[in-house]
Amino acid sequence: MSELNSKIPEGSIGEKWDKHKFNIRLVNPANKRKYTIIVVGTGLAGAAAAASLAELGYNVKAFTFHDSPRRAHSIAAQGGINAAKNYQNDGDSVYRLFYDTVKGGDYRSREGNVHRLAQVSVNIIDQCVAQGVPFAREYGGMLDNRSFGGALVSRTFYAKGQTGQQLLLGAYSALSRQVATGKVEMFTRSEMLDLVKIDGKARGIITRNLLTGEIESHAGHAVLLCTGGYSNVFFLSTNAMACNATAAWRAHKKGAYFANPCYTQIHPTCIPVSGDHQSKLTLMSESLRNDGRVWVPRNPEDKKKNPSEIADKDRFYYLEEKYPTFGNLVPRDVASRNAKYVCDEGLGVGATGKAVYLDFRDAIKRDGQSRVEDKYGNLFDMYKQITNEDPYKVPMKIYPAPHYTMGGLWVDYNLMTNVDGLYALGEANFSDHGSNRLGASALMQGLADGYFVAPYTVGDFLATQPYEIEDTSHEEFTKAKNAVEDRIKKVLSIGGTQTPDEIHKKLGRIMWDHCGMSRNADGLKLARTEVQKLREEFWKDIKVVGTDNQLNAELEKALRIADFLELGELMIIDALDRNESCGGHFREEYEINGEAKRDDENYSYVAAWEYPHENPMEHMKGDPILHKEELVFENVKLTQRSYK
Repeated sequence: MSELNSKIPEGSIGEKWDKHKFNIRLVNPANKRKYTIIVVGTGLAGAAAAASLAELGYNVKAFTFHDSPRRAHSIAAQGGINAAKNYQNDGDSVYRLFYDTVKGGDYRSREGNVHRLAQVSVNIIDQCVAQGVPFAREYGGMLDNRSFGGALVSRTFYAKGQTGQQLLLGAYSALSRQVATGKVEMFTRSEMLDLVKIDGKARGIITRNLLTGEIESHAGHAVLLCTGGYSNVFFLSTNAMACNATAAWRAHKKGAYFANPCYTQIHPTCIPVSGDHQSKLTLMSESLRNDGRVWVPRNPEDKKKNPSEIADKDRFYYLEEKYPTFGNLVPRDVASRNAKYVCDEGLGVGATGKAVYLDFRDAIKRDGQSRVEDKYGNLFDMYKQITNEDPYKVPMKIYPAPHYTMGGLWVDYNLMTNVDGLYALGEANFSDHGSNRLGASALMQGLADGYFVAPYTVGDFLATQPYEIEDTSHEEFTKAKNAVEDRIKKVLSIGGTQTPDEIHKKLGRIMWDHCGMSRNADGLKLARTEVQKLREEFWKDIKVVGTDNQLNAELEKALRIADFLELGELMIIDALDRNESCGGHFREEYEINGEAKRDDENYSYVAAWEYPHENPMEHMKGDPILHKEELVFENVKLTQRSYK
């Protein structure tokens, strides 16, 4: 075990980023065109980074497994993006956003990174408005704001219920401009399957052309992974079905540390599971908790009644009663656990009993249906199309579901992993959210990293690099390419009886039951054994039809599930090693009246795990190696988190 150097700059919290920008090394504008940067993923973080770096003069190669960057999962973010503009004059500030984020993450995030995020948040809004993002506006023309969980101010900018899509279109327009100028070379329908390191530095990637099956090599001076999170390890999640962890996991197997993998977020506001036929779950934006009231019947015998027939005195508004200060706007981990509690107590509604009501009756009475439509109309339409129930007339039914992953590749203040030249941006890194992400902060982090952090910090590394580097003829490219091809042939040759989805569903059930919304030592130990057995089952009995030289969705799934089977075990190991509860990591042995009980003396650190052996194409054997980054809190006092 070794200590990790986060490279946080010296100085007061408010001066760190400005001083750091001045002190980092710069690249002569005429020399930027001599460098090539590889950007993997073209969601908000990737598109913003690729566009910004190309605008600076670098040559950029951008990769997406979609047919267009516009299909990145960033479009699914609905409710808004945080920024400390204080347009409402309600007491917001950069420091308050910083404080709320550290507290919301249950004091398990890095102060320096979080304060920088709060600082640049104000610039993000200006950038996006200049790009034409159609944020909602008040009657007088000013940008509107609403509240999100974990905050007592209104700092969330939004575009109805499709904020992520509109922000991505803004980033995509900037990216498209650079594609047109020739500074960005776009590779669509290409999936990264390995990282290439030469002399310890990230110098390229191996990809598979998803249309032709061709395995391709690409060289560059630096590699930026902007590939999102890993919630699909649970099979059912709010993520798009194609979301996966392969790029980050293959980088991990090449030496990049994976930090806090057990920190996963269960979103409280999702359409409940309806049966075994489902392939994913649908998110209902947290913004709905601004005006919607969450409740269940006080009396179990009322569960089958029409909710309009249940009198107010017989409605249990459990968040409002338990947390009077924040009410329905408690953070996601708190709201999710309390929904689970009331359902476990037999008060859940719906056919399965695994749902609570999200009711807009009072908001419609107060503001009128047209005002509610203005704010949430497309979300209400989506809910009706899926459930065949009209939320203007009856309450929505919601239940928690896997959503976001706070864990990810370990990065320092510059967003560089422990592998020189390899960066991780957005949800692919661990750095800003601690053990629980506040709503509307994912879009903020993705754009902050892409537009305002990486363009500075990547240059700091490139300024030390030679213009001429090894090309794809180097033996490390050949070795990595051969290993990828061998892995594909191995998966195709098994010829078993189980489809990738069948294996994935089994993995998801193990992870949800034992490493989901709550965990305990016995369950985690059992889960590790079960995942190891399932991994052996995969390599003996997986059935993948088709060939490798064509479009083959089953092969894509199988390769990704092989990585999930290893990542799932690491999540379990991390959860078992952390003997405390914090944020989304809720160990049942460590709680106070149903709230998370942290152990700051022993666990106030980032857990960064090293892959346990050197053959990256073999599945995990033995225990990973733990490295710690001690967290230092100089500006926020460590206290028991309370939203009451």
